[in-house]
Amino acid sequence: MTDLRPIAAEHAETLSERLMRGNVFAELCPSREVLQHVTSRWGVLVLVALLGGTHRFSDLRRKIGGVSEKMLAQTLQWLERDGFVLRVAYPVVPPHVEYSLTPIGQEVAQRVQALADWIEGNLATILQARDAQSTERAPH
Repeated sequence: MTDLRPIAAEHAETLSERLMRGNVFAELCPSREVLQHVTSRWGVLVLVALLGGTHRFSDLRRKIGGVSEKMLAQTLQWLERDGFVLRVAYPVVPPHVEYSLTPIGQEVAQRVQALADWIEGNLATILQARDAQSTERAPH
């Protein structure tokens, strides 16, 4: 990864040339906030759920067990602000709002789905490691 430094002014003629690459190891880099949104428990689950297609808020809440209405709304707002989720509100009564992934949202969702799939596939090994660690730390 590179520094969070602007490209030299003599080369900064187009918008794409003026953009910077993030550095998650830099304390003040905005990529850390995006990383938090994407990799939070609810962020991962929302992204993976939306890989299945467009969902209404209530559908997402039912699909993602244990998420509160407040956390789901907040997570959707973060992901929408980061450009990963598209929110479409239809002017009807009662209100009808749908959520779907943007193209970049599809890309990041596929990446976190791979991680979630890996965890599910290796869960037995992970739980065994936890049990072994707990046994080692238990007073004898």
